[in-house]
Amino acid sequence: MQGLAVSNLSLLLALFLVVVAMGISVREKLDLHRDIIYAILRAIIQLTVVGYVLKAVFHVANIFLTLTLTLIIILNASWNAYQRNGRQKRGFIYSFIAIFSSTTVTIMILVLSGSIRPVAQQLVPISGMIASNSMVAIGLAYRAMRTQFKQQAQQVNEMLALGATGFQASRAIIRESIKTGMQPTIDSAKTVGLVSLPGMMSGLIFAGVDPVYAIKYQIMVTFMLMSATSIGSVIAIYLSYRNYFNDRLQLVLPEE
Repeated sequence: MQGLAVSNLSLLLALFLVVVAMGISVREKLDLHRDIIYAILRAIIQLTVVGYVLKAVFHVANIFLTLTLTLIIILNASWNAYQRNGRQKRGFIYSFIAIFSSTTVTIMILVLSGSIRPVAQQLVPISGMIASNSMVAIGLAYRAMRTQFKQQAQQVNEMLALGATGFQASRAIIRESIKTGMQPTIDSAKTVGLVSLPGMMSGLIFAGVDPVYAIKYQIMVTFMLMSATSIGSVIAIYLSYRNYFNDRLQLVLPEE
């Protein structure tokens, strides 16, 4: 790999960057230094384990093992999204359906278009990128929906009293929640290349790939993330808004 050599000593020296963050936490009395230590230790352990797992999966090159690992990624993303939704009834199932759908639809389009090949070295990293971005978008959408229902409880109840269905009473909230989930991806697409050089493009450039060739892959990533976050947000919100109504079509706000 041209121009990129990370040794154990290099990582140890780079640890100074974490010390800087901890120093800021202590200096400003943010009380984040313990969280920083925990996060760094967890990241090191998780990445090390994943690195060896991926090495084994890539070596075996078995499609069923690859799909199993992809499913594990989706399940983990679904669980995290579910926790961000206040552990509502059927929340995990709804999150899984949304992330599974957004990931599989996007991956299928990429494979059929020839953008990626159905091999572990490409499917697993791309699936992780899609599932993680869907998870974040869905989490933001869930949070926005909870906030909107609390702020607009009176309006929703008034519409229900006038004979509106749960969907009719929630339509504005649904739209705003989906918009909130999609907005970060849209904002990121507006600034990509001018403000930020994202991971896919930077990684390829580090590896010595022609920047123009790397740009094509980054454009593909932008397309797939836009698709994944929109599909995931729409499915998750349309499935989960029903949790805010009981069988008698009364508004039920979640407990704190």
